[in-house]
Amino acid sequence: MIPRVHAPGSRTIGLLTYLYDPGKREEHTDPHLVASFDGMSPDPGRAPNATLKDLQAVLDQPVHALPKHGRPAKHVWHTSVRATADDRILSGEEWGEIARRIVAATGIDPGDGRPGCRWAAVRHADDHIHIIATLVCEDGSRPDDYRSGKRAQAECRLIEKEYGLHRVTPGDGTAAQRPTSAERHKAQRLGRERTAREELRETVRRAVAGTAGEEEFFDRLAAAGLLIRKRAAPSGDLLGYKVALPDDRNKDGQPVFYPGARLAPDLSLPRIRERWTTDVPARDAATSPSPTDPTGRKTSPTPAAARRRTATAAWQAILVVEHGEDTLAAGHIAAAGEVLDALAQTSAAHTRPALRDAARAFERASRSHVRPERGHDRALRQAARDLVHGGPALGRGEDGATTAMAIDMLFFLITTAGHWHAQKGHAQQAAAAHRAAEHLRAAYQTAAAQPLDSMYRRGRQLSRTRLNQQSTVVHEAVPELASRILAEPGWYALAATLTDVGAAGHDPAALLTDAAARRELGTEDSVSDVLVWRLRRVAELFTRANATLGVPIAPAPAARPGRRLSRRSRRQP
Repeated sequence: MIPRVHAPGSRTIGLLTYLYDPGKREEHTDPHLVASFDGMSPDPGRAPNATLKDLQAVLDQPVHALPKHGRPAKHVWHTSVRATADDRILSGEEWGEIARRIVAATGIDPGDGRPGCRWAAVRHADDHIHIIATLVCEDGSRPDDYRSGKRAQAECRLIEKEYGLHRVTPGDGTAAQRPTSAERHKAQRLGRERTAREELRETVRRAVAGTAGEEEFFDRLAAAGLLIRKRAAPSGDLLGYKVALPDDRNKDGQPVFYPGARLAPDLSLPRIRERWTTDVPARDAATSPSPTDPTGRKTSPTPAAARRRTATAAWQAILVVEHGEDTLAAGHIAAAGEVLDALAQTSAAHTRPALRDAARAFERASRSHVRPERGHDRALRQAARDLVHGGPALGRGEDGATTAMAIDMLFFLITTAGHWHAQKGHAQQAAAAHRAAEHLRAAYQTAAAQPLDSMYRRGRQLSRTRLNQQSTVVHEAVPELASRILAEPGWYALAATLTDVGAAGHDPAALLTDAAARRELGTEDSVSDVLVWRLRRVAELFTRANATLGVPIAPAPAARPGRRLSRRSRRQP
């Protein structure tokens, strides 16, 4: 159950007109009172002779009883209370009781003989009610409605439990502002799947991913087709910005602009500037040097190189989130959101939908009350920058394999972030990270199928002698997991990878021991597949099937699915 306390208004009749009107798309059906302060207020929806002005006069009576100079300018209190999509349809009597509990909890009508305001609850749809009140008590005093939004949230948590409704995860005030009902109805009229606010939030988030400064940020916003207004101080210093969609207009035909802070708390210009902090020790900025051409000029990395760096940066970030200070962990979690945004906009078409869903879900997990310390997250931010500047990746060959490798490591980073949030009591963020991990699981299965199938076929073509050699390596490096690995279908892909490791001049047993020790493996669905990506990342191997053995890529066998990632993200830490 989701309550929303709106900003106070000044016209009781205006709000009543909205509540009892059919709506712009006839979405308001059978508007009527389900409860009121005295149980006898006139109901323009059901009583034949009652009018909106009658109900207004009753509600406004305590306000008009005050001298004009003593009346509050904004005296109309308005709260909507909405059930979730999977809740049952509540009866009018149930909604009436819910309304009485909300006004009592928020201090509008506290009961127990204490002065209260006049109020009425209107239902014009199955799934929600609106409560309107006037902010003057019967004795002329003002109600104690301080933090009424928080109080309404707390009461709704109790109502959910008692009525057997969907238990909404409690918030902490760091979530992005939800679209208003007017914005949702406007999007429906225009045939849009999402509101302008949601479209702008995602576009700005993508634009800021991996940026190095203001000029680049605003250039990306302009390239995305947004209208931009900048707010400057008299000195000329930039203070903030607003953005609008070119085709989102108000009734006067003017663009509807949204300040960055109204899109999400971390999209205000001051918060974005924190990402560009660079005053950290060089040893903390574990970024790879940018590639250069023969003349020494910096060049953009290839998509595959960007993804290999992303996998490395994600592994380093996992260690920080697990063992670092809270502010550093929060900074790396926020930067992980940038990497997801960058990966989603540069990956091949077959993985893009799931990656976009992961980025959208993780947006909520990137913010909490732990203020991130920026600057130490430069490796992740550089990875996001490399992904953007590396450009779109193909869905096959080296691009496809390194995409699977990056997604594999990002899955563990996002899962680790979810566990960190859960330990801190950040319920909404932990749930968002869990949703993002599930989307990454789907993206991985799509991305990994082709490269794993190619390595699988290569492993099947190895000689019996070579397979026995690699089997010995596994028994030597991970004796406790050897029998399980050798029984997995992914064993052949691991055998091919161990062969590549040896051909590249590494000690396969030593490298495998190191890869297995980097993180617990017992709960993985396929230990072999996890080790494949760890080995290829650590050894910096190319993953084309003919890179080392000269074996052409054969069609993937239909029975060989991509690995299913660990289900550890479904468990509480």
